[in-house]
Amino acid sequence: MPLPTTSTQVSFPAGATEGRSPVVAVHDLGAGRYGIVTEATPFHPLDHTWPDQPADTGTLTVAGTGLAVVDCLTGAVGPGSDGIVVGADIPVRRGDEDWAWLVLHVVEPPEALLAGDLAAADLLGTVADLRVDAGRRAALSAAHTGCHLLALALNAALAPRWRKDPGRSDAFGHPDFDSLAMSSSRMDTVASTDVYRLGKSLRKKGFTAEATEEFPALAEALPAITRAVNDQLAAWVGADAAVRIEVPGPELTARRRWACDLPAGTAAIFCGGSHLHRLGELTSLTADLTLSADGTELTAVTTPKRA
Repeated sequence: MPLPTTSTQVSFPAGATEGRSPVVAVHDLGAGRYGIVTEATPFHPLDHTWPDQPADTGTLTVAGTGLAVVDCLTGAVGPGSDGIVVGADIPVRRGDEDWAWLVLHVVEPPEALLAGDLAAADLLGTVADLRVDAGRRAALSAAHTGCHLLALALNAALAPRWRKDPGRSDAFGHPDFDSLAMSSSRMDTVASTDVYRLGKSLRKKGFTAEATEEFPALAEALPAITRAVNDQLAAWVGADAAVRIEVPGPELTARRRWACDLPAGTAAIFCGGSHLHRLGELTSLTADLTLSADGTELTAVTTPKRA
């Protein structure tokens, strides 16, 4: 079976949840699952390098049969490849121009479609109808937008705790605590959870968690910091700022940016996920900040409520 030589084109950055596109590959994932690749798709796949936003789910209808898309993965085909490589098995950096980067719609087909490896030869070129679970996408998009706003609000609230310029600032000129301290970031349909490491490397960059003449220790200051973050988040939601994803091209690995026209100016963060169109789609956005017992980790759980 011929392998795709061009990357999947994606429409989820613009908010698309439906599309039609020909099948270009069918990949046996084992355990009764197959990855169907189409030329273009509205589905957002799991990013194997930074798996912060879960994959879209939904349905794919091909050859008159509707299949549940239970997962969506990133795959790739390199020069001289004899097959599609999936997820963590991909041996090159995401976006390598010598490779074709693919969205695999993971399905568990009925017995009627299993003959001959999902009858792949018959499916190639057949137009598939693709439909994302729009409600789930909207919830994940709200969580992802909330995650970026939390980053900006937290950077502002923690700005006084830097002894020196760490060499990296956000869109508003605040030291970029979010990117400098980030350990992990995960979204689900309810909230985003960001974990920050407050270790030696961060202290060397200039961050102070201990008490000084200017402010109390981070543990003591956390309630006030949380209030400041939530006041800022509430103000931004109330401003109903426009949100967009800036897209240099339609291919899966295009380096996209989240941008939000906040009252103080436009903030932009490189991001491959999906997002809201306006902050007015939320009725509230609140963050809960907690510090680990040993003071080495700060966790932010940010919960959006949709209108």
